[in-house]
Amino acid sequence: MIKELLNQDTAPHATNVLVGKLGDVLIRAVGKPFDMAINWGRIYSLWPVHLETACCSVEFGAASSPRYDVERFGIIEAFGSLRQCDLIVVMGTITRKMAPRLRMVYDQMPDPKYVIAMGACAITGGLYFDSYNVLPGIDGILPVDIYVPGCPPRPETLIQGAMLLQEKIKRMKAK
Repeated sequence: MIKELLNQDTAPHATNVLVGKLGDVLIRAVGKPFDMAINWGRIYSLWPVHLETACCSVEFGAASSPRYDVERFGIIEAFGSLRQCDLIVVMGTITRKMAPRLRMVYDQMPDPKYVIAMGACAITGGLYFDSYNVLPGIDGILPVDIYVPGCPPRPETLIQGAMLLQEKIKRMKAK
């Protein structure tokens, strides 16, 4: 078979088979470390978009303060545009009128993108669960990765949610 591969005139298609097999071997050998390196970069560079509509935003601000410092977990302050951010943190009550705009914000973000639902209002509608204009949770319009419970949740709970999101990203296959 090696003689056939070396002699291009007799079997030109055999070289393509060897290159294909070599490609499969390289993907298996390099794929897992490559995924780990890419996910490591994603874990420690989360750029959030904040959708703040209620008292949870104060707790998010407290988590960004020097006392709790979420930047040590790789959550950077939101300075970029939507096309640069890969994490959306939904805090507070989401009404039916806001839902299409929330979806539009989510659609403008690049892949991979992650969603944290923070507080009882974002998870279940909170105190306004029986109101006609309040969504009973954002998971009907966005695929939520992490739920941070509480009304309002403490900064420690948000940090725990960020750590859970990092673990989820670490286990993902890089695209």
